[in-house]
Amino acid sequence: MVASEVKSAVVPTKVTGDHPMHELTSMDLAMKLHYLRGFYFFGSDAAQGLTIFDLKKATARWLDLYPTASGRIRRSESQRPVIKCNDSGVRIIEARCDRSLDEWLAASKEKEDGGWDLQDLLTHSQVLGPDLGFTPLIYLQFTWFACGGICVGLSWAHVLGDAFAASSFINMWGQIMAGRAPPKSLHAPSPERSALPAESGLDAVPSTVKRVDPVGDCWLVVNNCKLETYSVHITSQQLDHITSRCGLFGESKTSPFELLSALIWKSLLKIRGDGGPSIVTICENGVHREVNPIPSNSMNLSRAEVNFLTAEAEVSDLARLITEAVREKGLIEEMVEKDDGKLDFVAYGANLTFVNLESADVYGLELKGQKPVFANYTASGVGDEGVVLVLPGPGNGNEKGGGFGRTVTMVLPKAHMAQLKKEINETWGISS
Repeated sequence: MVASEVKSAVVPTKVTGDHPMHELTSMDLAMKLHYLRGFYFFGSDAAQGLTIFDLKKATARWLDLYPTASGRIRRSESQRPVIKCNDSGVRIIEARCDRSLDEWLAASKEKEDGGWDLQDLLTHSQVLGPDLGFTPLIYLQFTWFACGGICVGLSWAHVLGDAFAASSFINMWGQIMAGRAPPKSLHAPSPERSALPAESGLDAVPSTVKRVDPVGDCWLVVNNCKLETYSVHITSQQLDHITSRCGLFGESKTSPFELLSALIWKSLLKIRGDGGPSIVTICENGVHREVNPIPSNSMNLSRAEVNFLTAEAEVSDLARLITEAVREKGLIEEMVEKDDGKLDFVAYGANLTFVNLESADVYGLELKGQKPVFANYTASGVGDEGVVLVLPGPGNGNEKGGGFGRTVTMVLPKAHMAQLKKEINETWGISS
């Protein structure tokens, strides 16, 4: 199905001086056990004439802008992880698929044809370690389909930055592929004023991250249950229908992210009964993203909690709680720094976690002036409670024909996934 893999490395065209050390922030270290995987599917017109030489040449110039991307994890004298910008480069994987792009996307929606698990073949299954000093932080996989289309698969260590950073990073590669001059420098993101309430006491313990047993030099989350990934596109018409059913028309403060998160939260409360997730984590952008930003972990982690009988919770009630979630980023930073960044934590899946990527430019990557026919992100290294990513939907459609909308990618306990699919399909009319 996907075969003929060839692995190689690409390094920057310029040397980074004396191999400086990049200090990792508290939030970098809080997220270090997580990984992001991006999938960008392009039709044959966008891929026609492209060779692996073209792709690698652009990659080398691209890496000149990002010394950390080509670096490797080291430890300081105090054993705190850092990135040594030693120009070791990124790993490239070349692969070919015997199916057409349309056949692949159709099969990924049908469990009997492979389902979402097929996407695992299009990106490298990344874990840092056990030889941290030799493990790439980024893998790129180029998979050519039988029809001439291509998938660009990005495997990204979350310690480098969040999904906004990852998508901006790969979009810059597209600009260089198009022959545009790279910027002379990148810009640090600036904090935004948040409408969310801040944490109330610095002596409190954050509930949005969970400390785990020491992992040493193998940055891998050990799960107590099997997780399953499922992705669904929700059209703008479906969003309007759900909004109407929940009585939220006119509620200008309820975003599609809040609505869909509340719907999934409500569904899991129904499925799990009294054992349902009464506390959830909300991850949202916490900075103003400049053009050409330096990669960073700049999302706010906030806590939302049901303070009444979960059986009585309505979608509108849960959406309001999500809107009023209490920020814990400061508490997390304080906890990480208590032991100089040497302890290990899980954020995604410590509680049921909802990640707001509505404003991420996941369709910003272009090849030959064309956007992806479909783009998506998922996460790995997720804790047992699971994570839900809400992203922009395909932009190649139109509102009248059901385009745009949102893509929702869920990584949840397998024991609940079949019931969840049934619940959101029968109750809300959502299916792949």
